[in-house]
Amino acid sequence: MAILKKTVLTHIKEYAIVTFGILLYVLGWSIFLISNNLVGGGVTGISAIIQYATHGVIKIGYSYFVINAGLIVAALFVLGWGFGGKTVYAIFLASIGLNIFQTIIPADFIQAIALDNGKLMSTIMGGIMVGIGIGLTMSVGGSTGGTDIIALMVNKYRNVSPGRMILWMDVVVILSSLLIPSYTPSGEPVPFVDKITTVVYGFILIVVNSTVLDLVVSGSRQSVQLFILSKKYDEIADAITTDLHRGVTVLNGKGWYTREETGVLMVLTRKSDLNIMLRYIKAIDPQAFLSVSSVTGVYGKGFETIKTASHKEIKNAE
Repeated sequence: MAILKKTVLTHIKEYAIVTFGILLYVLGWSIFLISNNLVGGGVTGISAIIQYATHGVIKIGYSYFVINAGLIVAALFVLGWGFGGKTVYAIFLASIGLNIFQTIIPADFIQAIALDNGKLMSTIMGGIMVGIGIGLTMSVGGSTGGTDIIALMVNKYRNVSPGRMILWMDVVVILSSLLIPSYTPSGEPVPFVDKITTVVYGFILIVVNSTVLDLVVSGSRQSVQLFILSKKYDEIADAITTDLHRGVTVLNGKGWYTREETGVLMVLTRKSDLNIMLRYIKAIDPQAFLSVSSVTGVYGKGFETIKTASHKEIKNAE
C-alpha cells in the first residue's frame, strides 16, 4: 500500500510539474512573443508564422496541435507510453492555452509589460519563460512537442545536448519566416526590413531559450552520494529500497574509537529526492551520521544511460 501510495503521489507530482511548465510556456508566448509578432523555433514557431500569415484566422493553437499529432505517434514507439501520456497531456494543454490566453489576457497588461518595454526585452523575458517551461516538462519525461520530441528521441541513443539540437532546428524555422508573408494583429503587412529584424530577435530568443533549457534539465538530473553510519543500518536500508526504490550498498566498517563492527550504507540518488530520504533516515535513527556529496555523473539503472556509437559507426570511423 505504501508503494502504491507513493506511485500515485509521484504521478500527481509529475503532472503538476508538467502543468506548471506548460503554463509558463504559454504565458511566455502569449504575453511577450505573439504580441510583438516575434517568431521562435520548433512547431510553435511554425504555428506562429501560420497565424501571422493568415491574419490570425488560423490561431497558433490549432496548427500546433495538428503538426504535433504525427510526432506523437513516432514518440510513442521510440520513447514509450509513459512519455506519450505526459506529452499528449502537455500538447493538449498548450494547444488550448495558446488560443485562450491570447483572448483573456488584458490588452493593457500586455501593453505595459511587453509592448512598452520593446521587442528586445520581450524576446529575453519570453525566452526565459519558454525555456523554463520546456525544461520543467522535460525533467519529468514529458515534452511540449515538436523539436522537443525529436531532441528527446535522439538523446535516448546519443549523448547530445537537447538544447543544442533544438537550437539548430529552430534556426531553420526562423529563417523560413523570411519567405512567408506576415501581418500584424491590425492587418498591416510586415515590411521585409522588419522581418529581417524579427529574424535577429528570433535568433536571440532561441539562444536564451536553449541556454535556460539546458540549465533546468541538467539541474534536475543532478545526483548525490550518501554514506550513512547507523546502528539501525538494516532498517534504513530496507526503508530506502522498499519505500524510496533506490539501491543500497552495505559496506563493512569498524568504528576505531568504539572498536565495534558496523554496516556503512552507500546510496546514490537524485538531488531532488534527497530531502525525503533524509526525513526517512531521521525518522528511523535521529542519531545517524551522514555524509552527502555531489557527483558529476551517475550511469546505470535508474540514472543516466551510457550512450555510445554503434559497432557499425565505430568501424566506419576507423
